[in-house]
Amino acid sequence: MDPTMGNPMVPMTAQIPGPVAQPIPLPVLTRDSYNSQSLGRSLNANVKQARVLMVGAGGIGCELLKNLVLTGFGEVHVVDLDTIDLSNLNRQFLFRHEHIKKSKALVAKEAAQKFNPAVKIVAHHANIKDAQFNIEWLSSFRIVFNALDNLEARRHVNKMCLAADVPLIESGTTGFNGQVQVIKKGVTACYDCAPKETPKSFPVCTIRSTPSQPIHCIVWGKSYLLNEIFGASEDESAFDHTVDGDNAQEIEELKRESAALRKIRNSVGTEEFAQMLFEKVFKTDIERLRSMEDMWKTRKPPEPLNYQELLDKAKSLDKEKVLKDAQKVWSLEENLVVFNDSLERLSKRVLESKSAGEESIITFDKDDEDTLDFVAASANIRSAVFGIDRKSKFDIKQMAGNIIPAIATTNAIVAGLCVLEAFKVLKGHYEQAKEVFLTPFANARMLASDKSREPNPDCPVCGVYQTRAYVDLEKATLNDLVEHLIKTNLGYGEKDFAISNEVGILYDPDETDNLDKKLSELGIKSDSFLTITDEDDEEPFVNVVIAIQEAKEPLGDKPVKGILDPEDVKIPLKPKKQPQPEPVATPTAATNGASTSNGQNGGVINLDGDEPMTTPAKTLKRGHPEDAEGPSVKKIKANDKAADDDIVFIEDSAGAIVIDDD
Repeated sequence: MDPTMGNPMVPMTAQIPGPVAQPIPLPVLTRDSYNSQSLGRSLNANVKQARVLMVGAGGIGCELLKNLVLTGFGEVHVVDLDTIDLSNLNRQFLFRHEHIKKSKALVAKEAAQKFNPAVKIVAHHANIKDAQFNIEWLSSFRIVFNALDNLEARRHVNKMCLAADVPLIESGTTGFNGQVQVIKKGVTACYDCAPKETPKSFPVCTIRSTPSQPIHCIVWGKSYLLNEIFGASEDESAFDHTVDGDNAQEIEELKRESAALRKIRNSVGTEEFAQMLFEKVFKTDIERLRSMEDMWKTRKPPEPLNYQELLDKAKSLDKEKVLKDAQKVWSLEENLVVFNDSLERLSKRVLESKSAGEESIITFDKDDEDTLDFVAASANIRSAVFGIDRKSKFDIKQMAGNIIPAIATTNAIVAGLCVLEAFKVLKGHYEQAKEVFLTPFANARMLASDKSREPNPDCPVCGVYQTRAYVDLEKATLNDLVEHLIKTNLGYGEKDFAISNEVGILYDPDETDNLDKKLSELGIKSDSFLTITDEDDEEPFVNVVIAIQEAKEPLGDKPVKGILDPEDVKIPLKPKKQPQPEPVATPTAATNGASTSNGQNGGVINLDGDEPMTTPAKTLKRGHPEDAEGPSVKKIKANDKAADDDIVFIEDSAGAIVIDDD
């Protein structure tokens, strides 16, 4: 019985039982409500309306796409040409085993769409350099995110974003280290403002005659032997020819060896093919090298191999068992088994291509088991010949493919930083944008940020005045471009100037043969870039880069039209370079008045520690704007063919070095 009942000391209201109070239900917040609380209404609204492009759907790309979708970006386009490989699955979490060999872009879209169905995701299984991804298309995006794994593609996207005036957020990882950079035309430094490290190359005689390290044999197998037998002949980019003059006789002999290999190439698919190739490169060529006694006075001479003897020893081996263990360092006999089997597989591919009327060229790919097996076996057999330690197939893949193991956590951190910088871009706060460096093992902070660098005035990509022109490519000639655009619209008038593209010089005051030719005859098409170099000695303009756009409607009586009216064109003058003061040596107790040049001979210090840099002699005319990165340009005429661009760089010194995750 309730003790309060009938107690006069307890108020009557307390003695009457009432209804039990129900808890007030809390409002259910949507994802957008949480985003609005976190970002603020204005920024969240900008995010939902933003149309962004992500180039690359690999390690960083998977993490970044997840972040973009969960943050609520309204429309996300993904471009990637690559397909999913088994080695991707340890870090590219959007992919599963059943996705192997499928498009990264398409699978990433399918997986990420489930995170937030409200976001529109558009996947493109294509190369970002394809014509469909032109300047006009890029201009439709609010931000472009780079999550690429190669230098050439990054430079292309950088150049296209500058031409389209679209902000670019560049990112990359190397093992545990990472970096994020905001690039905005005219505001921050671009990707090419700072020089990139020169890829490592090796003296040709070291690779072909006197290898001393495993990497030398791997380069030989990848860039020489594979290309001579199955590719487009020798990959010269992997070799350093600066000392060829000192080894002229040896170079001639090596050329004869290459010619003999090309004859063996014609026997692809025959029963004798494997033995012919083996005896050529591991017996005949080695015996010739041994005969050069002066070469082996200070080093151990190589030992030629006998194919039949080695084959007899290898007959009892189980091919499938050997191929299955990529972590094991194969014996010489096991390498022969892999050598013969990979040759059989590659030969079959060549014959199938020929029977189908297709080009039968095979190039190295770290994810192509056939080429990887061939390079691994060839390199190990050559290592045995020269008394060099052999490597496992796994190690050779790391070195030949320029791989540093990618770290999933690094990718996740860098992807998060990309989105944080994107918020600043959406708000237009470029002064708050940072270059962020992830360095977990540095003495300073793990995340170190620095103010975005200003554009480099000497940068050949962004240190120029950029504009666009609409052109009727069926009618416009180079003379139309000179008279109606450059002289009139851009205000060059009677100035002397040169016109060049990525191939060479199209026009200058002394080279006028191309003036009457149509732009299409000169290889100029939509989204081609032309560089105008002012040769005025007094007050020269900065270089001008014109992005050619094909006109979609009639242009009237002139087949060329600038995007700006003449009064709106403001091309800045080149800043006058101040003369550098002569250095004054201050005698100290340590030097006692001695020279402090450190062997520089008054030149320029090369901080990379390679060949000393030299100051080019002054010329009367300015060279091609990209001369700093390549050989001197040649004047070209219509229908000239550019040099072969299919180049593979080996960036190893004593192991594998790469810049980014794929």
